[in-house]
Amino acid sequence: MGQSLMKLAPAGSEVKSQIMGEIAQRYYDEHFLDVTKEYLTSAEFSDFYRVVCQAVEGINTSVGNTQFRVPKEEALQRAFDKHHKGKGKSLTKEEFQKILQDAIMETGFTGIGAKDILFYIFGVPATALLIKQGIIPKAIPNEIFIPVVTSATVFVLAKLNKI
Repeated sequence: MGQSLMKLAPAGSEVKSQIMGEIAQRYYDEHFLDVTKEYLTSAEFSDFYRVVCQAVEGINTSVGNTQFRVPKEEALQRAFDKHHKGKGKSLTKEEFQKILQDAIMETGFTGIGAKDILFYIFGVPATALLIKQGIIPKAIPNEIFIPVVTSATVFVLAKLNKI
């Protein structure tokens, strides 16, 4: 079930996309096996929205550094109308997966993961430069020092699976 959710995971993270697929599968199995209507009433849509929000929260908790925003109701309604075409049929796993993917993609990404990466990529080299300028200003030229520190920061982030 997680194949199309791989598009949401960062590059090279098959484990994260597998976790996302498993979470989507679990929420589908728990809540959506009996959704047989083409259009949901207001109360039914509220329940549907709540479960999708819980699924997004579960994905955020499991994945860690990539944070997805909770989809807006309008985005979720559009995705539901677009993908659930079965009149009188149950919501399929593929339909739920596409609904979840469209709603998340439309709403976007946010959170600590993006902030951390920006902080590390810009903050660490700037801090290292200030320290270098205070201790040994002429030992290493800034034209070499800044790219080396930035590259080292990116390398460490990659090894820690932050990017």
